[in-house]
Amino acid sequence: MPFVVTESCIKCKYTDCVEVCPVDCFHEGPNFLVIDPEECIDCTLCEPECPVNAIYPEDDVPAGQEAFIQINAELAKAWPVLTVRKDAPADAKEWEGKPDKLSLLER
Repeated sequence: MPFVVTESCIKCKYTDCVEVCPVDCFHEGPNFLVIDPEECIDCTLCEPECPVNAIYPEDDVPAGQEAFIQINAELAKAWPVLTVRKDAPADAKEWEGKPDKLSLLER
């Protein structure tokens, strides 16, 4: 069961999770990260590293966030792999905890 990056990551894009991934399953977009479900080995290392609690096991994705299962699968095929930690966007703190960010997802 792969892990899924959900809405909390949009415009925050902290990459602490990337640094601990043993299989390089994270992909980076302009303002969001996704996990490739084909590469994820369900190691659980990334979930506690996310400072905005955006990562969940597929079976535990919060209600209303289920679309992110497909979004992760789709965008992982289009976006490049990210294997090293990067600085978060300068305004990431301003976006933490804000709801309804799906419309802000840049593809």
